[in-house]
Amino acid sequence: MSRASSQPLHALSFDIEDWFHIVDIPGLDDPAKWDTMESLVQRRTDDILAALDRHRVRATFFVLGWIAARHPALVRRIHDAGHELASHSFWHRRVFTLDPEEFRRDTLLSLDAIEAACGVRPQGYRAPSFSILKGTEWALDVLLDCGIRWDSSLFPAPRGHGGYPCADAPHLFTALPSGRVMPELPLGVMRIAGRGLCFSGGGYMRLLPLWCIERGFAQFAKRDLPVVIYLHPRDFAPECPRVPMPLTRKFKCYVGMHTTMPKLEALLQRHAFAPCSYVLRNLGLLPAAE
Repeated sequence: MSRASSQPLHALSFDIEDWFHIVDIPGLDDPAKWDTMESLVQRRTDDILAALDRHRVRATFFVLGWIAARHPALVRRIHDAGHELASHSFWHRRVFTLDPEEFRRDTLLSLDAIEAACGVRPQGYRAPSFSILKGTEWALDVLLDCGIRWDSSLFPAPRGHGGYPCADAPHLFTALPSGRVMPELPLGVMRIAGRGLCFSGGGYMRLLPLWCIERGFAQFAKRDLPVVIYLHPRDFAPECPRVPMPLTRKFKCYVGMHTTMPKLEALLQRHAFAPCSYVLRNLGLLPAAE
């Protein structure tokens, strides 16, 4: 947890995938080609770890199982630095493209790969591209069956590959077909002219100026709610390879990469952060760790 302990406790998270795991881009959607592509995940994740160490902050790392299987030493470095490990799937396939059995297999593969790398079996999950939509609530039942105890997959605003109409506050999600509940840490949206805008992760955080991001934090502070930061190693990588894609996707994928680390470090100095499960427990939404 960072030094600003009198403020709301915010959740700090990183989705550990490589630059070529961007979804829905021709040329990047064949896993057989991934091993042939230049990787930046290790060096940029190490940059993240160094920044967190400088600020004495712990975070949650949602690791792709494919990454854990190929870079187990990276997963061990994350674990040895005291951070929380969670799953980001194995193949980075959007949930709404899978059936329940395919999703189950993918989830178990990811959990096995992360556990094999560092000896810890994750209890948290985040869907690729926040791709749990209306009609795929069954995925949360599958996660519970696989041993997952909390989730951060819901994005309470429309977006290209996701979006779920739910509260932007942490809550117990009750719309599971089984009738069970899942502790949920959704992404947050700020209000501008009556409309919701994500401000604290990925391309949104790279695009927006720091004063605008701070406006979002101020809105959440007034409600005494945590902000969830989510970033990827490629968000810190101006050297990220460019591939053909529509102009709007290109802008979203590549804008502002040189600004990410300064913005993150400024936020780490000004606000209190902790891993996702810590924030959920602090709010009474998750039982105390055994």
